[in-house]
Amino acid sequence: MTYKVKDMSLAPQGKKNIEWVQKHMPVLEHIKKKFRDEKPFEGITIGSCLHLEPKTINLGLTLQAGGAEVVMTGCNPLSTQDDATAAGASLGLNMYGWREETNEEYYQNINRVLDHEPDIIIDDGADMIFLVHRERRELIGKIKGACEETTTGIHRLRAMEADKALEFPVMAVNDAYTKYLFDNRYGTGQSTWDSIMGSTNMLIAGKIVVVCGYGWCGRGIAMRAEGLGANVIITEIDPIRALEAKMDGYRVMGVTEAVKHADILITATGNIDVVSADDFKYMKDGCIMANSGHFNVEINREDLADMSGSHEKIKPDIDEFVMKDGRHLYLLADGRLVNLAGERGQGHPAEIMDLSFAMQALSAKYLLDNKLEVGVYKTPDKTDKYVAELKLKAMGIEIDALTPRQKEYLENWEEGT
Repeated sequence: MTYKVKDMSLAPQGKKNIEWVQKHMPVLEHIKKKFRDEKPFEGITIGSCLHLEPKTINLGLTLQAGGAEVVMTGCNPLSTQDDATAAGASLGLNMYGWREETNEEYYQNINRVLDHEPDIIIDDGADMIFLVHRERRELIGKIKGACEETTTGIHRLRAMEADKALEFPVMAVNDAYTKYLFDNRYGTGQSTWDSIMGSTNMLIAGKIVVVCGYGWCGRGIAMRAEGLGANVIITEIDPIRALEAKMDGYRVMGVTEAVKHADILITATGNIDVVSADDFKYMKDGCIMANSGHFNVEINREDLADMSGSHEKIKPDIDEFVMKDGRHLYLLADGRLVNLAGERGQGHPAEIMDLSFAMQALSAKYLLDNKLEVGVYKTPDKTDKYVAELKLKAMGIEIDALTPRQKEYLENWEEGT
């Protein structure tokens, strides 16, 4: 076991944090017990590039219980929790990562994971998968496949697949129902506002909140903003999602018009330059901006710096830009994923990541159990339903089952009323 972390003396606190989340991740604990008995990953090395925090370490421990040699690094230089990485290393996980890595250190740590020659990759944003294809091609023949956690990563991988550049199978874990319906919506919705409110200490009630993007993450952010008393405006490029947002009760308009109203603006699109120079000049004095997309490209920080007369960090994760006309604009967490990169960002609640990481663990096993051709694959519905059933059981909830007569009715196309 090898590691490179910031401070191993933080391990005792990290272990306490891991024990706390384990109490709230019953599905993953159930899978961990099964893996411990069955050892599906015996002799297998699993490399991951995920947000390094207590819930993720628990996923690593679950894979380790299944017999895997687990090697982990972070997928965002500002989301790593140093006590978690120290604890993971002390518990036998190969761990590379620390908070506030430089860009060079970030890629060095990904390469450190790849030096272990993983059989399976678990990625968040597809940086590790992309690096293998671009620079570490000697590993392609050994890698059995990968699992991708987030919408942004799936977009990249489907583009690679369309260009015939992808060279091993990938499970689109993000596209599982028990992932995006809960993680993207309820997880992102709550954790984004946890971080924004913790950083700014601002009242949300009565504010005008602009949410750029009405995918599942945007839906969750908008829903929680409305619940906090905000007046919500949605921006979209998809006419169906825009229509849905309107019928959900929100105002819908283009970004350049929306920013004129925004007290708080949050991006959640997975795309580049969602808010840029043409938008900054119309923003109100005091507008607060945050990004909940994976990469820090949605709010163009370079344009913002170029248009400002001065810039200073007024709190650890709040940058103030004084525009040349005297307006003050604020950017949270350097434009990175605010719910994890923000000073108060803890990521999604443990109960939500219980579902997502259960799907990751079972998808990794699916890759081993099935010889898949190159491509991007949706996780099996059977696995999705299994995870949902385990979660309901842990919550003490029982649901109905079809009677034989009901099954017969649904399967008999000749029988009507």
